[in-house]
Amino acid sequence: MSTRRQFLQASTLLGALGSTAPGLLASPRSGKEARVVSTWDFGVGANQAAWNVLAGGGSALDAVEAGARWAESDLCNSTVGRCGYPDRDGVLSLDASIMAGDGRCGSVAALEDILHPISVARRVMEQTPHVMLVGEGARQFALQQGFPQQKLLTREADAAWREWLKTERYAPQINAERRGIPGDKDNHDTLGILAIDTNGQMAGACTTSGMAWKLRGRVGDSPIIGAGLYVDNEVGAATASGMGEEMIRNAASFLVVELMRQGRSPAEACQEAIQRVVRKRPEASRTLQVCFLAMNRNGEVGAYALHRGFVYAVCDSRKQDALLDSASVYASTQR
Repeated sequence: MSTRRQFLQASTLLGALGSTAPGLLASPRSGKEARVVSTWDFGVGANQAAWNVLAGGGSALDAVEAGARWAESDLCNSTVGRCGYPDRDGVLSLDASIMAGDGRCGSVAALEDILHPISVARRVMEQTPHVMLVGEGARQFALQQGFPQQKLLTREADAAWREWLKTERYAPQINAERRGIPGDKDNHDTLGILAIDTNGQMAGACTTSGMAWKLRGRVGDSPIIGAGLYVDNEVGAATASGMGEEMIRNAASFLVVELMRQGRSPAEACQEAIQRVVRKRPEASRTLQVCFLAMNRNGEVGAYALHRGFVYAVCDSRKQDALLDSASVYASTQR
């Protein structure tokens, strides 16, 4: 198990944001201060796109959509958006969800040929009586809503798929890309983004291309409300990254929010949720990555992961590009 020393490794990065507990970013909310947090190092770019909205007095909902759209189009990453790796049949499909703190939510799964699944998810939320649309139905809805259809699979992703076909080996590595292992890009690093605006309203979004080489039709946690994302203005918000099946099995993001409702800090809630994963599947937890990021309604932020290597980005009026290391159950990456 991790120690207090591991928790404090990130303390020098907290700077002006301040900290009140290991693994926790805290800022006493004098008035209403906007803040946005995102998973992984590319969360810095997503946060900047979201902050442009929040700094102008925009809503948390508009902000998280802007951050997710940046990741879907401007970022070129093998696990998010247009540069994502395809399934084992060579087909790129995208998943996304969006949720407001008042309970409104929408999502799409297995969506093909549409650049911005996060915006389609928001249309599902605002223009239909449903929460989730999938596959061909989601694509038809997007086209009816005026989203252009375009082929998204890049030459690089196609080449990687054709290389994978030589062995058809599927064995995801924990934080593989982040550890610089050549050729290991089976990672599935979802962008999860949470925000609170100057009116105290919260929102969150998730977007991903899912696992590389996944079975056709596989859906992970990102578009599933309560698994990859959950937001409640009365309490806070949580998002997840890593092996989506584990988030689904544990209704993970909902669990983190409910633990905060019971009085846990964001960091404590994330840690307790991770420990539940370990207790249920101790052997599996050695070979997969699970990461949680949470923010409560006071703007306090916390994170926890199964394995070392999970980082998250924080942005507010005082700190525009803080990138922090999460504490973890296992201090070293398991192979």
